Amino acid sequence: MTGASRGIGAATVTELAGRGVAVVLAARSGAEIAKICEEIERAGGKALARACDVSIYADVANVVEACQRRFGRLDILVNNAGIIEPIARLADFDPEEWSHVADVNYKGVYYGLRAAIPVMQAPGAGVIVNISSGAATSALEGWSHYCSTKAAVLSLTRCVDKEYREKGIRVVGLSPGTVATEMQVVIKASGIKAVSQLDPSVHIPPERAARAVAWLCTEAASDLAGIDFSLKTRLGESVSG
Repeated sequence: MTGASRGIGAATVTELAGRGVAVVLAARSGAEIAKICEEIERAGGKALARACDVSIYADVANVVEACQRRFGRLDILVNNAGIIEPIARLADFDPEEWSHVADVNYKGVYYGLRAAIPVMQAPGAGVIVNISSGAATSALEGWSHYCSTKAAVLSLTRCVDKEYREKGIRVVGLSPGTVATEMQVVIKASGIKAVSQLDPSVHIPPERAARAVAWLCTEAASDLAGIDFSLKTRLGESVSG
């Protein structure tokens, strides 16, 4: 699980561990994921924490290798790490900052796929969940970096599904809608775009998104391979429970 130190990532590793899944927490903040790892183990779960910058392929590959060494296999990958800061109109962006978002949001997902797929391909089984966004199919003011990188991730999901579904690897995207995470604080502070004006009460808790991720990893969701599953439009279905 990338981006496991907070928000959807932290909630998801806790949810999966509670269901008996051995989890590997990956994030830049080693101290934060180590704390979550300890909490999971105290509750009787199995967890491993590894510091990782998803914009560096070697870091991502090392996490996959650590998972294999510790647990002997890799069944699930959740590509969750993503950033939106800073929010600005395109011509106001520092090119290095814009590029950094692309490195994390897009290349970070590619690196996860590239490192995990060969490992999953050997036994012919695995599930990959790419955290997506409604921004993937929208044009939103101040979000050129975020919208375009999420669109790229959506395309990766579809391409990898075509290439590896018949090899037993299921890839699916999850668009959770607006979730009560630190990202919403950044969005609200920007004052740009309608999302910044939303009342905090409309955002769903990260635990609900985590339950959706866990459900997508089950056989009950096997027919959703290759699509971008929208939690926002399906809250009344089983994933909301």
